[in-house]
Amino acid sequence: MRNPPGTLAQMSFQALQQSLARDAVPPPAWSGALRALWHDARGDWSAAHACAQADESRDGSWVHAYLHRKEGDLANAGYWYARAGRPRPAASLSLEAEWEVLARALSEPTTPPRAS
Repeated sequence: MRNPPGTLAQMSFQALQQSLARDAVPPPAWSGALRALWHDARGDWSAAHACAQADESRDGSWVHAYLHRKEGDLANAGYWYARAGRPRPAASLSLEAEWEVLARALSEPTTPPRAS
């Protein structure tokens, strides 16, 4: 399920990157999953985990899984990947690459542009 109108899902990966560079906190209108990724990128695993845990959507579960993978708790990560309906990533996928996959999936619009 995508985020409701007015959230980062209507923005871009570039906008997420810009927020990371300029904002002291993530915008409160963003989903918990996106705020979790924002905090993780800033190095605050605890805040990221709190945001992901509070977001009961599949997206929140997906980010929650990533955070437990990052923590090294692979059994817990597996539970959250399953809850998100996502396969565990290959062991060769770096955490940085998984973060970017998540960030792009959650921040880029999923609706194709309308034909003129």
